Amino acid sequence: MATDRPAPAIAFDRITKRFGAVVANRGVSFEIGAGTIHGIIGENGAGKSTLMSILYGFYQADTGEIRLDGRPARIANTADAIRLGIGMVHQHFVLVETFTVLENLALGREGGLMLQPGIARARAAARAIEAAYGLAVDLDARVEDLPVGSRQRVEILKALYRGAEILILDEPTGVLTPDEAQQLFQILRRLKSEGKTVLLITHKLKEIMAVTDRVTVMRAGAVVGDVATADTDETDLAERMVGRKLAALPDRVPVMPTTPILSARALRIVDAGGVERVKSVDLDLRPGEIVGIAGVSGNGQSELMAALAGLAPLAGGTLTWDGAPVPALGRARALRRLGLGHIPEDRHKSGMVGPFEAWETSVLGYHRDAGHAHGAWLRPGFIRALTARRMVEYDVRPRDARLRTSAFSGGNQQKLICAREMARGPKVLLVGQPTRGVDVGAIEQIHARLRALKHEGTAILLVSVELDEILALADRILVMVDGRFTGELDRSEASERALGLLMAGVHGAAA
Repeated sequence: MATDRPAPAIAFDRITKRFGAVVANRGVSFEIGAGTIHGIIGENGAGKSTLMSILYGFYQADTGEIRLDGRPARIANTADAIRLGIGMVHQHFVLVETFTVLENLALGREGGLMLQPGIARARAAARAIEAAYGLAVDLDARVEDLPVGSRQRVEILKALYRGAEILILDEPTGVLTPDEAQQLFQILRRLKSEGKTVLLITHKLKEIMAVTDRVTVMRAGAVVGDVATADTDETDLAERMVGRKLAALPDRVPVMPTTPILSARALRIVDAGGVERVKSVDLDLRPGEIVGIAGVSGNGQSELMAALAGLAPLAGGTLTWDGAPVPALGRARALRRLGLGHIPEDRHKSGMVGPFEAWETSVLGYHRDAGHAHGAWLRPGFIRALTARRMVEYDVRPRDARLRTSAFSGGNQQKLICAREMARGPKVLLVGQPTRGVDVGAIEQIHARLRALKHEGTAILLVSVELDEILALADRILVMVDGRFTGELDRSEASERALGLLMAGVHGAAA
C-alpha cells in the first residue's frame, strides 16, 4: 500500500564501527526527520561522536548503511559529506584565527588565482545567509578578535555557505554564556523554519527539552531510546542515559567558621598585553567549604585561577598558606608540595598532553613524587597499576592505561584529570568548569567526589559558568565582573535570579 510519508532526511541502518577490540557503534538504527531539530544524547564514550564522524566522513562504518532522503549515501570523506549537503560545527572550532571571517569562508573556495572575485562572491553570499538566518557577524573582523559566541556563528555561516542542508552541532554550548546559548537556539529554530535539519549532540538535558523535536539516547554504542521530546522529561532521559536511577542529592551540611588555608590579599594580575584582568581581589579558602565563583567567562576568573595555582605572575598583592607567605620563586611547585590540586578550565591546553598515554597523563605535575620515580627515572609499572586502579575508581573508559590520552572521549579525559587531582586528598582544590562537555552520569560522580572532599576537610574553589552547578555545590558564592568581586551570597540566600542580576551589575538584588 502506498504512503505519502516523506523519506527521513537521514536514516542510520545497523551501523557498526570497531576500533580494535572496542566496539564504538553496535547495530545503530534510527531516523531523523527532515526540517527537525534532533537531539542525540548519551554518556561519554556512548558512541555519539563516532556516529557523527561516520556521517561526516571522518570514519567509515564497518557494516551498515546511511540513507539521505531515502537514497543510500556513500560518504568516503568530508568532501563527500559537504557535497551531499552535510555540515558540522565542531566542539573545538576549526577556524584560522589570524584570518578574517570572510577569508575563512572563502578558504578552499577561492575560485582561481585571482582572489578578489571569489572574495566578492563570498561576501555577497554571506550577507544573504546572514539576513536569512539571523547570523549577524562582522565579515571583516579577525577571528582571533571575536568572542566565542561569534566564532560559533562563523562556523555555522561557513557550513551554510558550503551548502549544508543538514547541520551537526557537537556540544555547541559548552563554551557559551547563557545569553549566547539562547541566541544559538534562536538561530537553530530559524534554520528549522527554513527547512534545514539540525542534529544536536549535547549533555545538557535542559537544552534538549528546550529546543529539540525528538531525541535519541545511546549507551555503550547502541540506541536505548528514541522518543518525541514532548513525550519525555529530563529525569527519564537521564535514567535512560546511565541505565539506572540517579541518586538523590544529599542534605547540605552547614560550614563551621575556620582559619583559611589559602588566602589572597589585594591580588592584581596583568596580562601579556598590559591589561589588568584581576583588580585588587581578596579571597579566603577554608577547610570543608566550597566557594563558587559565578560570572560570564572573560571577567578575570581564568586569570585568578591561574594565579592561585602559581601559573601566572602577580602584578600586586600577596598569597599566604596557613598564614605563611607563598614563595614567588617556583610558586606552582611549592603550592603542589603544600597540598594544592588544580583541575584546569581547559583540559586540552593545561590539563593533559594528547599524545601521552593515560598513565603518563595520570601523574603530570606529580611525576617527581616519591613512589612515581627513582631519582630522574619514572617507575612505569607502578604508575600503570596506580592508573588502572584509578580508572576503575573514577569510571574512566576504556580502562586502558596504555591508550593515548587524545583517544579518550572528552568526558573520560576529564575523569582521568579529576582522578589525578582528587585521589591525592588535596588540602586545597581549584576546580575550573569541572563538568564542561561531561555527561549526566559523570557529572553526578564528579559532584559526589567534590562533596566527599569537602566533608574530608578540603578547601575547594569552584569556577563555573553553569549556575545550576554553582547552586548545587557552593556554600558561599562570589560574583566576578570585570576583574572584581561585585557581590557575595551565602547559598541560603542565592538564586539564579539574584546571581544573574549581580552578573549584570545590578547590586542589592533580592534573591
